[in-house]
Amino acid sequence: MDHSMELINFIDLNVTTAIILILVGFVGGMVSGFIGSGGAFVLTPAMMTLGVPGIVAVASNICHKFPKALVGSVKRHKYGQVDVKLGLVLGVFAEAGVLVGKHVMTGIKNSFGAVGTDLYVSVVFIITLAIVGTFVFKDYRKLKAMGEEEQSKMDLTRIARWVQSVKIPGTMIYSHAAKSELSVLFMIPIGFCTGFLASAIAVGGFIGVPAMIYILGVPAIMASATELVIAFVMGLGGTFFYGLEGVVDIRLSMLILMGSLFGIQIGAIGTTYVKDYQVKFTMAVIMLTVLFSRFFYVPGYLGKLGMIEPLPEATVKMLKMAGDGVLFLALFLGAYTVISALLQGMKEHKERQSVSARNAVAD
Repeated sequence: MDHSMELINFIDLNVTTAIILILVGFVGGMVSGFIGSGGAFVLTPAMMTLGVPGIVAVASNICHKFPKALVGSVKRHKYGQVDVKLGLVLGVFAEAGVLVGKHVMTGIKNSFGAVGTDLYVSVVFIITLAIVGTFVFKDYRKLKAMGEEEQSKMDLTRIARWVQSVKIPGTMIYSHAAKSELSVLFMIPIGFCTGFLASAIAVGGFIGVPAMIYILGVPAIMASATELVIAFVMGLGGTFFYGLEGVVDIRLSMLILMGSLFGIQIGAIGTTYVKDYQVKFTMAVIMLTVLFSRFFYVPGYLGKLGMIEPLPEATVKMLKMAGDGVLFLALFLGAYTVISALLQGMKEHKERQSVSARNAVAD
């Protein structure tokens, strides 16, 4: 079937849907400010759950991303956590990845329609979250098992040491986050892959953040903050590219942005009180929960596309209810982990201040 002329319908908005989108945006904003991922790995599935086609969910999330990322990066820049130069360089190459990825997405839409984009986005989510979520969770357990002194003495990865040792004339820039000169040639694939993934699921931080940490040698807190600069650049260009296709629903973008701008402030403040392993725990918990939520939608998409025997309507509804429930759990866990980490960090910070004050008086 030729879907090249199929119109992508935007969902009808009512008060209930609008409130849900604002709340979802708030949670996504907290996650974004806390881990620097953009939070779209929560937002995109939530929008699809409300009936938004995959291509529209991705495009609208990319649209809301750049003003939110700008706010988050400015906030975290005040804490000295952002490497602006590194973020802008990676952002330029990420823009190329967004452009290529947009062509892949629109090609799927033209060949298989809106349901095809739903399946594409879901499959990319499942694969990406499975790989990255598992890796981050293992890293979290490793870091937690270490004492603070051991963590502070952790050296760079072997590949990061090698990357920082390579000096290619005419390609070097100094990164204050990595405290080393880095070749732009290593940034090209990192930026491109970050942008390509962002064009598929509206979040490239799954690649950008780990790559900055393990390949370029950037500390986790600074990598997550610098990713917000990349997200700003990608969001600006991605909105333009997808806008030309007529798939950006500005209503959804503004509602999500409304909630996100509040949530991102809380998330950004939280990073000043927590340890690296707590940030990674938050990432792993939300990723793995969202991963399972997408599984329940895939059989329905495959049936609609004729790739498997169509399932009974009652079965499709039951699977959707299960997926919706797991996604709601992911949103709850996201809010809970960020807020609890923030409160615990603030409590420990006050206790340390009290001890210091008592010691000062004793002296």
